[in-house]
Amino acid sequence: MLCLDPLSTEWDYPLGSKDLDGKEGPCQGGTALPPAGCFPGPWRQDVSLDCKGSPEEPEARAWTVYYYGLLQSCLQQAGLPETQDRSQAPRTGCPGAEVTLCILGSPSTFLSLLLEGGVQSPGNMLLCLSPAWLTKVAAPGQEGGCEAQWPALAGTAGIAPAPAGGAISSGEHSDGIAGEAGGRGECPCGGHVPTCPAALTSPAPGPELAVRICAVVCRIQGDRPLLSKVVCGVGRGDQLVRHHNTLPRTLGVALAQCGLEEAAQVALLEQRIKATAEAALAAVLALEAGLSAEQRGGRQVHIDFLGVDFVLTVAGRTLTPAVLKLNSGLCLEACGALEGLWAAPRLGRSVEEAAAAPLVETMLRRSGRRLMAGKQLLVIGAGGVSKKFVWEAARDYGLKLHLVESDPNHFASQLVQTFIHFDVTEHRRDEENAQLLAELVRTRNLKLDGCFSFWDDCLVLTALLCRELGLPCSPPAAMCLAKQKSRTHLHLLRCQGPPWPATSLHAVACCPLESEADVERAVHQVPLPGVMKLEFGSGAVGVQLVKDGPQCHEHFSRILHDLQGEADHPGIGLGWGNAMLLMEFVEGTEHDVDLVVFGGRLLAAFVSDNGPTRLPGFTETAACMPTGLAPEQEAQLVQAAFRCCLGCGLLDGVFNVELKMTGAGPKLIEINPRMGGFYLRDWILELYGVDLLLASTMVACGLQPALPAHPRARGYLVGIMCLVSQHIELLSSPGSRETMQALHDQGLLRLNLLEEALIPGQYEEPYCNVACSGSSPAEARLRLLGICQGLGIDRPNYPVAHFLSHFK
Repeated sequence: MLCLDPLSTEWDYPLGSKDLDGKEGPCQGGTALPPAGCFPGPWRQDVSLDCKGSPEEPEARAWTVYYYGLLQSCLQQAGLPETQDRSQAPRTGCPGAEVTLCILGSPSTFLSLLLEGGVQSPGNMLLCLSPAWLTKVAAPGQEGGCEAQWPALAGTAGIAPAPAGGAISSGEHSDGIAGEAGGRGECPCGGHVPTCPAALTSPAPGPELAVRICAVVCRIQGDRPLLSKVVCGVGRGDQLVRHHNTLPRTLGVALAQCGLEEAAQVALLEQRIKATAEAALAAVLALEAGLSAEQRGGRQVHIDFLGVDFVLTVAGRTLTPAVLKLNSGLCLEACGALEGLWAAPRLGRSVEEAAAAPLVETMLRRSGRRLMAGKQLLVIGAGGVSKKFVWEAARDYGLKLHLVESDPNHFASQLVQTFIHFDVTEHRRDEENAQLLAELVRTRNLKLDGCFSFWDDCLVLTALLCRELGLPCSPPAAMCLAKQKSRTHLHLLRCQGPPWPATSLHAVACCPLESEADVERAVHQVPLPGVMKLEFGSGAVGVQLVKDGPQCHEHFSRILHDLQGEADHPGIGLGWGNAMLLMEFVEGTEHDVDLVVFGGRLLAAFVSDNGPTRLPGFTETAACMPTGLAPEQEAQLVQAAFRCCLGCGLLDGVFNVELKMTGAGPKLIEINPRMGGFYLRDWILELYGVDLLLASTMVACGLQPALPAHPRARGYLVGIMCLVSQHIELLSSPGSRETMQALHDQGLLRLNLLEEALIPGQYEEPYCNVACSGSSPAEARLRLLGICQGLGIDRPNYPVAHFLSHFK
């Protein structure tokens, strides 16, 4: 739920734009009647705007009709059709069981937000034209809390899982913020906008020009401010320049009109505007954090975006932006007007992110959290230290987790609602164990909303248990097919189409191995060189490049001797046995594709690049996100990953698909039918604001995840793996580990701990991942290379520059 003021039972003004000086917007005069006949047009005038059970007073009713006409006029000017009257045939669905985003405000102010919401979350964005359409009801299970409900409106009704985006303050808390933000606090609200500073010379004779700079800054993941767009208004210097009496334009165009076209100066000014605007919102958020729920306007009320007006001042012939005032809707409206210039396809403008895009993403996150708060989920398998984030995030989201785990002393046993000690390591008894666990769940009277697992070993058991309990999940047969690598490829090779391109194009020749005779047969069936790996393995343990028959026999014998059961290497799938496969080795770059699939529909995909491995092994060395591939190749990878999942019957879940991009297109390595491991969840959350863990839990509860349709990365991350065999001195030194943690805490690197014990061995997994961010892959790569050289991660036997060479 998003509005310009905290939702209250008393409204003393219409929904128009409110400026701090009270001089802008259509609603001067409090509750006076709106102007008549402002929006002539061909749209229907006989639509019922009555709200059953909550009639409006005549003046309020007049404003509702006014805003309905304004909505149609805005749509008309944007080249869009008028709204449809569905009062006699309401849309089907289950209100309250899916994401709903509601805007309470003027259509002209929030048109860009409404349209962006329609792009990111089609069908879930609603516009409320009158406060009378909303009432407050007690939030279930939350003492003292409330949520918005809209009563029956023209025969339809629904419950909003709101506030989804929180309410936006209209400026009550803005006093003193300008000074804290580093601007010029003495600039009066509504004061005169100075003319172009003397540092700028007008390119042609004429009246002096005045520039008003308007920036929209939004709260993003992690409660951080992000500048989303800057627009300007240019007017005569002898007149007051306001939002509604100037045409919006980009900063570059506005400065050029005033004679400033030097790219370096414009770039420097843009940096200063960005820093000051983000500091303004940071100050507001810090102030908000110290307020009580009553002072904020409600327990779930938050300020999620801010408009910052600037004027230009000159200090020592240096242009400096000074904060003139803070507002809410006016800057958003100005950005929407500029974006509307490019609505017609014939203008050929390249696509840019809308000013409201980060705000919609925040609303989606809030709505998803609201939907999941209090949900009861059964988790099968606790994993290791690399999955510690699960329990921290569950507490933050308000999830009620019940855990099934083999280790009675696992640290997570103290972090859940219910702990069930149960041996889940013998996976050849998964069907029997699923029935036993289902009986335990019923005996304990657990009222579950969903059941899921993020641990490779427990995925098939989870699917079988979901079937027993009648909970949403991909079918057990699909999980079994994806879990056994040779079965995955052999099955997909038979998918010859239609439709085309056939899924078989992405599979490679392979052969399952259970005996020496199988190895001899496979050598003649699979082109060499090839790759030998465990059928049910994970973490690239035991994966090796083999060039000929003798190497195949040697590696097969070694694995059969060294890795016989779970005790030899816990957590890599040996509970399924130590069968192997031989598959064709294909040349190309390696990539991970993390998918969110719901009801057989692809909701989101995130592609990352992997660096070269240390052959003949395949333990991961380095990675970069987002991908550096061309858009066409990225799309090919996403489609290949999605087709392979569908081909195996994986219709619901968060899946990690490993592929290679070859000269002939994407080739499948393997499907991991669970959330991506290592650092992937953390990186995707940081770059895209999308939490794969939250998405996994929503799918497990049968709810479509609240995700933007086209998430955009805000920066790049490049990371390197640290191995015990290569970095034992660094990793065993308390001082070095403290240094890495300190750099992480300062935001200079990202440290993901993947293992707890420093145990060297032939079959090792990465111990930790160290990553750096940047505005480009090259910038992130250079930062990481410098840190690796300083910490001692880079060494002759572990050449970091080589591992990062793909990310230039």
